[in-house]
Amino acid sequence: MITNIIIVGVGGQGALLASRVLGALALRLGRDVKVSEIHGMAQRGGSVITHVRIGEGEPIYAPLVAEGEADAVLAFEPLEALRAAPYLVPEGGLIITNTRPIPPMSVLTGAARYPDDVIDKLNETAGGRVTAFDALELAERLGAPRAVNLALLGALAARPVRSDDSVPLSVWESAIADAVPPRTLAANLAVFREAYNQTK
Repeated sequence: MITNIIIVGVGGQGALLASRVLGALALRLGRDVKVSEIHGMAQRGGSVITHVRIGEGEPIYAPLVAEGEADAVLAFEPLEALRAAPYLVPEGGLIITNTRPIPPMSVLTGAARYPDDVIDKLNETAGGRVTAFDALELAERLGAPRAVNLALLGALAARPVRSDDSVPLSVWESAIADAVPPRTLAANLAVFREAYNQTK
């Protein structure tokens, strides 16, 4: 069985660290994993997309997730979640998104308008399997505004992609310890746990 996860966001939000945590989690579970990062214009605030493929009982050969094959989309920004929606499996796909918008350049320059109904459209796409919350507010409340990525991962831990594939929190936390710098571990774990409890 292969689990495919797409992580999308804007450059500098921490999508790459989130993918490293998922990679560490897969290794701790004894599963094969491939992570492919596509940076694009990330350094200028452009879109970032990361493909994570985790194999249980079978090896992973191709690193990229094809459209229509993602079991979950983890999004740091709602419009990026909508752009990534075509990657979801036709039925049963899961979307976890931060609700705090980051207007793209076209909106900032007045050439376009940020849509009001993004979350509604996501619910239509994912058949209601959408967890949407203000991950930035949660992280800021705990004094770790850069830990939006851990808030989203906490929600993913609370809402596993498959109901029969729940991973103990202790394994998640060990994977986080593998991936984040020791000086920020306590803050990251606090955000992860709060998001887990809030979205469960």
